[in-house]
Parts: sequence; C-alpha cells; structure tokens
Amino acid sequence: MSSPVIFVHSGQATPSQVEQIKAAASGADLRVFAKQADLEAQIEEADAVVGNVSRAAFARARKLRWVQSWAAGPDALMYPEMVASDVVVTSVKGNGAIPLAEHAMMLMLMLNRDYPRWWRAQQERRWDHWNHPELNGLTCGIIGLGHSGQDLALKCKAFHMRTLGLRRTHQPTPNVDELFTHDRLHEFLGQSDFVVVTAPRTRETVGMLGEAEFRAMKPTAYYVCFSRGGIAEDAALLRALNEGWIAGAGLDAHSQEPLPPDSPFWTARNTIVTPHNGASTPGTRQRAADIVADNVRRFIAGEPLRNVVDKQAGY
Repeated sequence: MSSPVIFVHSGQATPSQVEQIKAAASGADLRVFAKQADLEAQIEEADAVVGNVSRAAFARARKLRWVQSWAAGPDALMYPEMVASDVVVTSVKGNGAIPLAEHAMMLMLMLNRDYPRWWRAQQERRWDHWNHPELNGLTCGIIGLGHSGQDLALKCKAFHMRTLGLRRTHQPTPNVDELFTHDRLHEFLGQSDFVVVTAPRTRETVGMLGEAEFRAMKPTAYYVCFSRGGIAEDAALLRALNEGWIAGAGLDAHSQEPLPPDSPFWTARNTIVTPHNGASTPGTRQRAADIVADNVRRFIAGEPLRNVVDKQAGY
C-alpha cells in the first residue's frame, strides 16, 4: 500500500510548528504549501489536507479522505458537496477556549464596573471616585457549553458567580448550577445578569436571539458574544442597546467582519467592540498545532481522529 499523501497549508503556523507536524508524519508523503493556490493546483494527488479546500478544488479532489481545518469552527468547509461526501472533516476545536473565556471575563468586568467612565476620567485627568458593582453573586448565562463555555463557567465560579447553561441536552456540566434546554430560553435569559454566547453559528443558532429574547432579558443585564456573529439579530440587538432594553454589550464576534467603519455598533450605547481576536494568542496557535500533529499521526496509523465534525450540525 502506497504512503498517504498529506498536503499542509502552513498558513500562520510557525516554522517549529510545521516541523512538529512533519515529525508526526512518519511514513507519509507530506507536502507543505505556503500558498493556497499552489496546494489546490495539485489537489488531485492529496489523500488528506491540513487547511482549507475551496468548493472548486473539492470537485477535483478525487482521492481526498480527510480535511483537517486550522479553525475551531470549520464554517468555510461546510458547503453542500463536502457535507454530502464521505470525506471526514476535523477541527481544532478547543484550542482557543482558555483565552476566549479570559476575554469574556474581561468584557464582563469592564461592563460591570463601567470601565469607559474611568477611561474618560483618565483622559481628562479627573479623579472620579465612585461606588461600583461587583461580579460576586451575579448570574452568568452561557449559551453553548463546549470547551470555551465550560472554561468560562470555571472562571465565573472563581468570581463567586452563579452559572446557568443553555444546551441541547441535559448532559451534566462541571461548574454549571442549572442547565436549560432551548424550550426554556426566555426563562434562562430572564435569570441572567450576563448572557454570553459561546455557541457556533449553525442553522439552529443563527438569529436565535431577536426582539422577544432581548426583551426577556433584565434591563440591567449585559450581552457578550465571542464565538460567532449572527446568533443575535443585528437590528434587534441595536434596538435593545440604544433603547435601553438591556444595559450594554461586549462584542468580539460580529455578523460582518471586519466591522465596517459606518457600522452603528461602534457607537451603540454602553457597547465595547473588539475585533474578533479574543483567541489571538500564541497559546491558541500552539494548541492548534498540537491537535493537527496528533491527527496526522492518527490518520497515518489508522486510529480514530480527534474533533471529528458532525457535518450535518456544522461543528
């Protein structure tokens, strides 16, 4: 049996991470490409690809058996032909859980303590001493209890918070005080002082938070999103912010990225905007390389792969 041919798009991997993947590929014909176009020009020869495969290239990929995405959410690979095929898709899900949960805690603290007030005072060299709230005793409702949602629940507990989780099943989850399924969404929202979206964008989650949902939240509650934009309807979220249905928002993920300069979210009431880089850390990249190298080794050895994507669910 001939050695499997594995294409690797080096992307943002460091040279040492590329060497790490090469070291895991003993017995395979591993070829590294710096440019996507060069990889796709030879796609007919590949048994496996680490990186993206465009829809056009996939039509020529007759030998392809496995695609390893460099992303935690492999949205770019979920086109109909790939979904319908027998090609296994895996992701690096979980690589950014730690910094994403940290980012959420940062946004929650900034919103809770009205950090912009301190920043304005600093710019004006004005001593603005005031009594501010604390996270202790507040409730964080987490939509999606994957790696980042579970890490966030752990961090919330360190801040003495009550935690709620919304997921499809009643699967017990560490550090979550109460689980809700989607039929109890409004009850979940009404109990939360922070509603944090960690869920992937799928057919089931896109647009799941609209006017009725934001009106179900407390007027003192905050909305935080760091996974994917579009789970909240933009128009409803903007009205909720500007008309005071909710107290404010921390937005790292947006329905349109980059966020256009004329987007109303830049100036929305009590809103903190960050450019979808909550997980942009060296640790995130290294954990991705670790997953990729392990899966390359598993593929060659015929072992089960990690982070296999449910292509019907989209994650």
